[in-house]
Amino acid sequence: MSDLLRLRPAASPAMIAVFDDAVTIAHARAFEVALARAQAAENVIAPDVAEAIATGVASARIEPAELAEEAALAGTLAIPLVARLRGALGGEAASALHRGATSQDVADSVLMMQVRAAHGVLTADAQRAVAALTRHARDHARTPAVGRTLLQDALPVAFGLRLAQAAAGIADALEHLNEAVARHAVLQFGGAAGTRAGMDGRGAAVAAHMAAALGLATAAPWHARRTGVVAIGAGVGILIGALGKLARDVSLLAQNTIGEAREPVIAGRGGSSAMAHKRNPTGCQVALSAAIRAPGLVATLLAGMPQEQERGVGGWQAEGPVLTDLFLLASGSAAAMAAVAEGLEIDAAAIARNRAAADMGEDLGESAAIIAALLDDKD
Repeated sequence: MSDLLRLRPAASPAMIAVFDDAVTIAHARAFEVALARAQAAENVIAPDVAEAIATGVASARIEPAELAEEAALAGTLAIPLVARLRGALGGEAASALHRGATSQDVADSVLMMQVRAAHGVLTADAQRAVAALTRHARDHARTPAVGRTLLQDALPVAFGLRLAQAAAGIADALEHLNEAVARHAVLQFGGAAGTRAGMDGRGAAVAAHMAAALGLATAAPWHARRTGVVAIGAGVGILIGALGKLARDVSLLAQNTIGEAREPVIAGRGGSSAMAHKRNPTGCQVALSAAIRAPGLVATLLAGMPQEQERGVGGWQAEGPVLTDLFLLASGSAAAMAAVAEGLEIDAAAIARNRAAADMGEDLGESAAIIAALLDDKD
């Protein structure tokens, strides 16, 4: 079964791949191997047992559809996964597998590994958009255009100022997300009650080994302390909003009665099933749709913050799908608006015509200086 008809119009192929079932299972396997090898390094289990675990975990047959059915009953992916892996191992290795860990350790660590990968995908497209907008803004730093406030003609602005503001907004949002991911996309390893019991006092050292193996930072257990997840989700939501701002402006400028900028012509994009003459701002549509959906998703993460005592019920279980959806939406928005920005068609004649019709002169104020300040170090 596939849900690409739902996912692909809103998300990029690269981001869909980050959250693929097979990738999720691979990360969970990696967690168990990293745990065993870290425990062996700290003499919690024997090295030969750790290597038996690594070999068995790598070779165990795991069918995503079957695991999904079992996880639906168990309440978490880790319970049936560990049971299957133990069945493939047997003996001392089966007993040592998953020692000192809990299901939420697996779920949260897998999610943070995916967050790291998703952040890389998102960053690449957001930076493309910023770079393209920066070029256009510099090219039109002294092009007089109609400035509009409350959707009405106001005073002249440099056409490039509008693009520079969009570039700065996306760059700022990306910087906030970078900080959130760097700080909060960390290993979860605390065990049943967040105390790292059963680690012979070597829990912190085991966690450090695991974090290094899995490409995550180490941290104290955070089972019921969800500020990091919310910070990452809010950062993604802010980036979606910044991309939506660009999409809103481009779609308004593309109206027939304004015509100052249009999306590039891309085969298969922007047509109408009923009106062949139309050139719809479909890239902007993707970004605006994401911007409409994102606030509710971020609100869901906020609603889940008051989690019960050492581990909550229902709260953290809701976060993975929500954070996944945010990254999927952001990827579609960033990819679409990067393409729009890179190929943006700017009609200088229409800009001049509209400004002349508005009869507002050409006093651009300090537009050029503001553009330069906004774009410093962004190109």
